[in-house]
Amino acid sequence: MNSIKKLLVIAFVLVTVAAARTPQTEPPLSDNRLTVHTLLREDIFAGFISDDMDRFARGEKNIDLLLVERPAQRANLLAWKGGASLYRAVRAYEDKRTDEFQKYYRKALDSFAEAGTLKGGNEGVGAVTGGSFVIFADRLPKEYRAAAWSTAYDNYLTLYKQQGGMLDKFPVHLRGEVLSGLTQAAQRTGRKEETAQYIDKMLTMLAGTPYEPMAKKWKANPEAAANTSLTCMSCHDAGRLAPTLSRLAGK
Repeated sequence: MNSIKKLLVIAFVLVTVAAARTPQTEPPLSDNRLTVHTLLREDIFAGFISDDMDRFARGEKNIDLLLVERPAQRANLLAWKGGASLYRAVRAYEDKRTDEFQKYYRKALDSFAEAGTLKGGNEGVGAVTGGSFVIFADRLPKEYRAAAWSTAYDNYLTLYKQQGGMLDKFPVHLRGEVLSGLTQAAQRTGRKEETAQYIDKMLTMLAGTPYEPMAKKWKANPEAAANTSLTCMSCHDAGRLAPTLSRLAGK
């Protein structure tokens, strides 16, 4: 897979609010033209963003089915499984179900860890892992947050390094989510100088986009960063299930 195609796949699996608001098209798991990310993302994010547990449960079920049907995609699928377990853990913690929280959090860590060791079928692992922790790290018990944000930082830094000098050539959503995720993870892990540098990069590369106002707020008032988020400020439509099926049907 060449670098541009790989980056586009990464873009497809980064956080997107739009994914949780699309019609409930039944994912055709047997259609090998569709990536596992396209098949899973909207149902999983329906849970993440909208607490739609029916769609979320369908996504979880489809992860397990795809692990059998597409073994070459095990790394990507385990990353999605880790994100799903992390969401289950957060819900359990917020409902004061401590034992259930511990069970799901351990499952999440185990799935992310295995996904990170596998070679091949893994182009989305960093985006799914980093994105999941950026969404949920602040909702974990305090004693778990530092490690969660450290994991998010490591994954976003890897994504950022992969893109090198090409990031400015990609759509707003991809640029915005990579830079905002990296900036927020740097701030949460106490990297003040890096945070300031990444904010300046956001203000340059994301001027006039939905990411600019919050980046300006962080630059003007660094103390505001502790209780606010830079991510999920735009929607990325490419790779969504219904439009992808329509394009394929038109070929």
